[in-house]
Amino acid sequence: MSDSIVIIPTYNEKENIEKMIRKVMSLRPELHLLVVDDNSPDGTANIAAGLQGEFSGRLHILNRPGKQGLGTAYIAGFQWVLQRNYSFVCEMDCDFSHNPDDLLRLIDEARAGSDLVIGSRYVGGLVNVVNWPMGRVLMSYYASTYVRMITGMPVRDATAGFVCYRSKLLADIGLERVKFKGYAFQIEMKFRAWKKKAILKEIPIIFTDRTEGTSKMSTRIFREALFGVMELRLRSMFGKL
Repeated sequence: MSDSIVIIPTYNEKENIEKMIRKVMSLRPELHLLVVDDNSPDGTANIAAGLQGEFSGRLHILNRPGKQGLGTAYIAGFQWVLQRNYSFVCEMDCDFSHNPDDLLRLIDEARAGSDLVIGSRYVGGLVNVVNWPMGRVLMSYYASTYVRMITGMPVRDATAGFVCYRSKLLADIGLERVKFKGYAFQIEMKFRAWKKKAILKEIPIIFTDRTEGTSKMSTRIFREALFGVMELRLRSMFGKL
């Protein structure tokens, strides 16, 4: 039985899903992968299912009835994982904006003692982003600065979606109380981990914008993050997190 699994949420990722599965499966023979698909109209789940025979026992698929948000996809994936005996749980995008080779660095840092390892675009004062327009780089960078100011959380890349958790932390974090579904989901998970006094570690990665498929970012998702941070802080102050 593997002690490490990667969760990848998908919605209309037919251009990337097979390449991503093959890449993750090539990294370590004991690494497992869970694809959480929200009933992609383009047949993403069917492509993944067609590879299960080749990667028997290592490739798993969780089919959901429709698009319900990134946060709920990860929560469903976490709950699936916690019913099994995995020790380390990674999350990443399907579009290769996160380099799969960095998964091993995240897992190894968690093995070394961290409860939550964050693949950070902004650690060490650098901005490691490729193919983003400058406006989006600045928006993302200052969004993380804003999160630090409001919450006090010492994380430089609060919206990062390339992370590795110890499963024990996920079991303790209160998944049933996680509220946000979009960008703010990533912030809320880190904030909850920090409030649990978990050991958080940021390691530098290079984020490369997708070259195939369509971005899921929207103004609604960004607005949720903007106001969600203030809500998180207030709920924490009044003991309602």
